[in-house]
Amino acid sequence: MKLPEPVQRSIRGGRWNSLPGTLEEIKTIQLLFEKNRKPVTVIKERAATEESLKQLSGHSPGILHLATHGFSLPDLTNNREFRKGNQFSLAENPLLRSGVILAGANRVWNGGIPLPGKEDGIATAYEIAGLDLGNTELVVLSACETALGDIRGTEGVFGLQRAFKLAGVKQMILSLWQVPDRETAELMSLFYTHKLQGKSSAAAFNMAQLEMRKKYPVYYWAAFTLME
Repeated sequence: MKLPEPVQRSIRGGRWNSLPGTLEEIKTIQLLFEKNRKPVTVIKERAATEESLKQLSGHSPGILHLATHGFSLPDLTNNREFRKGNQFSLAENPLLRSGVILAGANRVWNGGIPLPGKEDGIATAYEIAGLDLGNTELVVLSACETALGDIRGTEGVFGLQRAFKLAGVKQMILSLWQVPDRETAELMSLFYTHKLQGKSSAAAFNMAQLEMRKKYPVYYWAAFTLME
């Protein structure tokens, strides 16, 4: 199967690859929270399953940070070249063509079936929209293209941003394009440093991007945007 160009840049050999920078990103954030005596729960690697995300429904944390792969696929349902694509690339509903990748996702993404009694590891925007994340003030999607989706007239963008809003999240930090692993980790570290010093999310985010701007070209830090 030939995947859309945005996805080809994220995966190699037909698989979602590990992101070494995300592990360091989470370690740094965890240390920042612990240093400031703020409660923090880390779920990583094989434990970061779709089940672990859905179990947050009804009692989600004040801040939810997801450091992983994200995807937003174009509507290819009328394109013959992609008629034999996987279920996500061929879905008519745009909320099924956007999502985040969790543990075990490669199996189903490449045409396999989920393990018995297990989720497929691909949390689509459609599934996220059905969760109750009303306790979450801020969700940070430290992943690629999480702000994208289908634009439908005056109704706005149908993708992860709509899904998390429907789930009850107040603010979101999302990305507009493919983001680099290492620099994204640095941006997030700066953001939480300021956030934990008592700054509002907007002020902390602005300060973090201003610091990144002094060191890197726009591509490396400007993909992320804060949405209310």
